[in-house]
This record gives sequence, C-alpha cells and structure tokens, in this order.
Amino acid sequence: MVFKRFVEVGRVALINDGLNRGKLCVILDVVDQRRALVDGPGLKRQAISFSKLSLTDFTVKISRSAREKQVKAAFENADIATKWEQTSWAKRIARKDKRTKLTDFDRFKLRVLRQQKSRIVRGQYYKIKKEAAAAK
Repeated sequence: MVFKRFVEVGRVALINDGLNRGKLCVILDVVDQRRALVDGPGLKRQAISFSKLSLTDFTVKISRSAREKQVKAAFENADIATKWEQTSWAKRIARKDKRTKLTDFDRFKLRVLRQQKSRIVRGQYYKIKKEAAAAK
C-alpha cells in the first residue's frame, strides 16, 4: 500500500493533543521540520507541532498562508465536516466520547441490557445444541 498522507498545504488534520483536541484544521504552511501553521473552523491560526497532528485523507484547495475567510470557504465548499463525520475514525472517536460521558446509572442500565442479551443468546445456543444432539 502506497503512503498517501503527506504534509502539504491544504491537508486537513485532526488535532490530537492540547486544548483543541478533536478539532479539524487545515495546514496552511510548514514552519520548520517540527511545526506547521494551521487554521480551521473554531480554531485560531497557530503553529502546532506535527506530533500533535494526525493527518487525514482530506485536502482542500487553498494557497499557502491563505486568509481565514478563504480557509473557511474552502473548508465549507469541500464539505469536509460532513465527510469527516462519515469516516469510521470519527465514528470511533464519537463512540469513545459518548462512553466516557456515561453516568453511573447509564453504565448500570447498559450492564443489565448486556446480561439480558447474553441470556437470550445462551438460551438459543442450548436449544440448538439440544436439537443437534437429539438428531444424532
């Protein structure tokens, strides 16, 4: 498999550390070997270390060091937010966040539902096993 996620102007990245964790941004310029200038919706323009970025498969057409309005327009025209929400990566993050926000009572309800499901599956398993033994 060929590597396709290169650091380039217009590459959409996910911030995976710091105050802006979980936000999408667009790489506007490469500052040096360790940092990039990024901007995005709900995010101030700033230099972020590559170690705090995860590159996505998405890119937007923008020029180097584009203005905030241009970045926002390109982000919306490419419909990046909707495309991102449809990826398995975003769904996995959302599922993880939802699970961490469960209350004690929600976890209890979840445990009870799992027990009920297991009871039903176990009952069907033994029923099929009994029929198979009788057929021999």
